[in-house]
Amino acid sequence: MFGIPIWVYGTIVLIFLCGYMAFRAMRAEQKLEQQFIEEEGSIYIKRMEEERECRKGQHTESS
Repeated sequence: MFGIPIWVYGTIVLIFLCGYMAFRAMRAEQKLEQQFIEEEGSIYIKRMEEERECRKGQHTESS
């Protein structure tokens, strides 16, 4: 086709395939990172609620 060797077409296809795989890996990594952030956030919120309850308990005992 147009006098271009077949290996040039193969190289172009492989470049696009490599870009697609990199994009998929990037999206998977972002999803994993988001899950980690949400998990750490829920742990932090739980810790803050426990601290708030503890302080409420101490406040009512001293009154």
